[in-house]
Amino acid sequence: MRKNDKIILGIILGIALIFGMYFYFFKKEGSYAVVKVDGQIYGQYSLKEERTIEIPSKDDNYNRLVITGGYADIEEASCPDKLCVHQKKIQKSGETLVCLPNKVIVEIKSEEKNSLDGIAN
Repeated sequence: MRKNDKIILGIILGIALIFGMYFYFFKKEGSYAVVKVDGQIYGQYSLKEERTIEIPSKDDNYNRLVITGGYADIEEASCPDKLCVHQKKIQKSGETLVCLPNKVIVEIKSEEKNSLDGIAN
């Protein structure tokens, strides 16, 4: 590696670190989870109320969404690979859980309406 290569690599790593810190420290806490099945809204659930939701999909498939402690997590699913079950719990606005075989998407939203985008904030 030449000196210029090291400088460019350092700049790229620095930018990545800044973006990572922004998303880790400054994302807003979500207030509710929006569940979509096959692109259609199935329901909206507050993260403040603890509950378990059975989300049916086609061909007798299902996902079990658990909301507890302000987090949403897919605890169980009928899909063959179970990747959605192994995703981390989510709680911040914009985070998602996805089960592709069952076509289920859980997205965290915030009630705050902001006219500015994330960079202008």
